Amino acid sequence: MVPRFVKYIVKRGIILLLTVIAAVYITIFIANMGGYVDEIVKSDLYLSISQSVRQNPTYKALNDTQVEELINAIFTNELKRIGFDKPFIYRSFAYLRDALSLNLGRALFLSSDSGSRNVRIIIFERLPNTVLLFTTMQLLLFLIGLFGGLFLSRRYGSFLDRLSVLLAPLSSLPGWFYGIFLILIFASFLRLLPYGGMVDVPPPTDKWGYALSVLRHMILPVMSWLIAYTFIGVYARRTFFLMFSSEDYVELAKAKGLPESLIQRRYILRPTLPPIITDFSLTLISSWMGAIITETIFNWPGIGSLFYIASIIFDSPILVGLVVIYAYLLAITVFTLDFIYAILDPRIRSGGI
Repeated sequence: MVPRFVKYIVKRGIILLLTVIAAVYITIFIANMGGYVDEIVKSDLYLSISQSVRQNPTYKALNDTQVEELINAIFTNELKRIGFDKPFIYRSFAYLRDALSLNLGRALFLSSDSGSRNVRIIIFERLPNTVLLFTTMQLLLFLIGLFGGLFLSRRYGSFLDRLSVLLAPLSSLPGWFYGIFLILIFASFLRLLPYGGMVDVPPPTDKWGYALSVLRHMILPVMSWLIAYTFIGVYARRTFFLMFSSEDYVELAKAKGLPESLIQRRYILRPTLPPIITDFSLTLISSWMGAIITETIFNWPGIGSLFYIASIIFDSPILVGLVVIYAYLLAITVFTLDFIYAILDPRIRSGGI
């Protein structure tokens, strides 16, 4: 049993590692536009060296030909120093090695709030903001969907059940769409809540005041997602629980006269939790990369808005760094879920899957 279990875990780990490597390399190639961004960097480097040499009083006595030769010599040496004298296909594997080791390098244009251009610092400065906002959203949606769906599955055909079905199409529109109207109503018209941002300007000096300011700024983006995705989440869970409610073992439990609460907890909720938790885990990890439009509309300084800005100005180190972080988070989550299922599922332990 143990060798098969270990073989399964090792196999899954290798597959996930190869998937991460392939995804990161493809991202490097696309973000660099097949080497085009590197050519822009080389052009900027040549221009910088040219301006530095021509403005240096030491080289005033040189003629134009000598100046050009000096510029080209310095430029060639600099290209060798940073490895740009080799073809892009060679550099791409060097980029891949650095990315996988989280040596993400320096951003081309962007910088952190402290002024650092280290990609790792820029990303980890923004990541907690996204985790705070979107983890809160996903936890609320998960709990409301779970308990709301379980509640409605016990009241199939009731007024609340029909109402949830009626309101489910609200999710055909994304959260940011409702966010625009919430800003117009609560920020522009009623002036009860801020338009956007993460904290008041200037920020409160005490910790409690700062925390309350952040919570106040979170209200509108959280509300927008709750309006957009609550009803479809409740409807999906309710339908899921109804499917399990018709299983033979549930009918047998009812025939034995077991309490309804016990049936719901032991015979319906427990067997449905693994796929629900899997869905929640993957959704949570994906949300940590931030919803680009939501963060842009609410001016939330997170990963989504960082990705949007980096895409516009072709800051490829930032784009690659974001994909690497997401790929690692996703792979670790999937591997953890596989490990848990391998322990819990006897078919995996016996090599049946």
